[in-house]
Amino acid sequence: MKSFCLDSEANQIQNPKHLEKSLKLLRRRQRSLSRKKKGSRRRNKARILVAKAHEKVVNQRKDFLHKVANLYIKAYNTIYVEDLNIKGMIRNRYLSRSIADSSWGMFFNLLSYKAAEAGRTVVKVTPNGTSQICSGCGEKVPKSLSVRVHQCPFCKLVLDRDHNASLNILRLGQSLQALSTERVFA
Repeated sequence: MKSFCLDSEANQIQNPKHLEKSLKLLRRRQRSLSRKKKGSRRRNKARILVAKAHEKVVNQRKDFLHKVANLYIKAYNTIYVEDLNIKGMIRNRYLSRSIADSSWGMFFNLLSYKAAEAGRTVVKVTPNGTSQICSGCGEKVPKSLSVRVHQCPFCKLVLDRDHNASLNILRLGQSLQALSTERVFA
């Protein structure tokens, strides 16, 4: 994973990778716990140390997610996000740890409830083809996941793949919102 998120204004928020940074300590403490005799006082102390290490990772992650959610809630009235199938993405055995470490699901939940409290709206957009469609001309430009730069052969637009997708999400979200308001007033 290149970054945690990239918005339509090309602001990129890096993924702090809290689990990756704490993995060495977690492994060491878990190994120490596994060597202790069951039922002993030292095993109980080692178990508490493992739990504290996991709790630290969780707290760091929550703090980061709250700060990012607050940043977007304060900056925008309407926030458009991709309605990702996170459970399906975690099935990929090569990316599952980094996807789980980024906690997008928790972030979307935080963003939704903070937006509701602040009187803002969060619009979920279907992710189908958001990175394949050119944000400049609307033509479909197929590419594999390993290609990180969007190059449109039709309009010659060159953008970061994620920035192109964020522009498409913004456009789709605005069109969805316009359709929903038309239905209400029609």
